Amino acid sequence: MGGDYAPKETVAGAVEAAPEMHGTILLVGRKDEIERVHAGSFPSNIEIIEAPEVVEMDDEPVNAVRRKRNSSLVMGADLVKRGEADAFVSAGNTGAMTAAAQMMWRTIPNISRPAIATVIPCRTGCFVLLDSGATVDADPENLYEFAVMGSVYAESVLGFKSPRVALLNIGEEETKGNQLTKAAYKLLKNDFPGFVGNIEGKHVFDGNVDVVVCDAFVGNVLLKTAQGLGAFVIEMFKESAPKNPLMRLPLILLKGGINRMRKRMDYAEYGGAPLLGVDGICFICHGHSNAKAIKNALLLAQKGHDKHLVAQITEKAARLKLRGERGIGA
Repeated sequence: MGGDYAPKETVAGAVEAAPEMHGTILLVGRKDEIERVHAGSFPSNIEIIEAPEVVEMDDEPVNAVRRKRNSSLVMGADLVKRGEADAFVSAGNTGAMTAAAQMMWRTIPNISRPAIATVIPCRTGCFVLLDSGATVDADPENLYEFAVMGSVYAESVLGFKSPRVALLNIGEEETKGNQLTKAAYKLLKNDFPGFVGNIEGKHVFDGNVDVVVCDAFVGNVLLKTAQGLGAFVIEMFKESAPKNPLMRLPLILLKGGINRMRKRMDYAEYGGAPLLGVDGICFICHGHSNAKAIKNALLLAQKGHDKHLVAQITEKAARLKLRGERGIGA
C-alpha cells in the first residue's frame, strides 16, 4: 500500500512480474482496494493478504512500526521474519521499512548498521552507491562494512567480476577528507581486497569503479543531485531545440540516442535498492515507482534470494573480520 501510486502501480507491477517469478507473490494490503484496481483475475501465483492499516509517508518510522502492527509494511516484514516469505519489496516509507527490518529481523553477524545500495548509471554501465539512505551518522567501521556488503551485492546479484571499491571523498589523496573518511581509508587500504582508493564526486560517473562507499547523508545528497541534474539536462535540451519545424528535422536523427539515454537514466529500469546488512532480503522502491519499477524490484529480490545474498554477506563479513583480527594486511 506504500508509494505515491499504490496500490494501482504496485498491483500492476506484480501482475507483470508474475510470469517470470518461480514463486508466489504475496500482495499485502487492503484486499478490496487491491481487487478494485485490477481488472480480471489474478495470475495463479499471486495471493492477497489482508492488512487494514497503512504506514503513511509522513509517519515517524519507529512509532509507525510499533503502533501500526496491522499495516501492510509491518505485516510484510513479519512474513519474512516468520519464514512465510523470502523477500520484502515496497515503495513505502523508507524510514519505516528500515526500522521494521532492523527491529524485526536484526542485523547479520559482524554488521552493525544497514545500508541502502542504489544502482546508478555511469559511462560504462552502472555502479553501486551505498549508503544512500539508511545510516546518516556512520563511523569508519560502518563504511568498511558497507564496502563488504556493496562488493557482495555487485558481484553476486549484478554480475561484476572482482568489484572495484572506492571511498567517496573531496580528493583522491590519502590525506584528504574529514576524520571519518581518513580513518575509513586506513581500514580499507590495510584490509579490504578490491579497494582502489578515494574517488571525487566528479569522477563517480566515469565508470572506473563498481562500488562507491559513503555515509547516508553524503550518499543521499549525491543521489538526489544526480537525479535532479539528469532531469535538468533533458529539459534544457528540449527547451534549446529550435521551434521551427524545418529546423527540428535533423533532431529526428538523434531521437533514438536520446531515448536510449533516457532509458539508462530511468530509475524504473533498476527497480529498487536493497537494504543490506539486515537478516533478510528487503528492496526499497522509489516513492514514485510505476509498474515497471515494481516488476524489476520483484525480479531483483528473487535474484537476491536465488543467489543467497544474505548468506554471502554473512560469510564475507565473518571472513574479513577474522582476517583483520589475525592482522593480515595490516
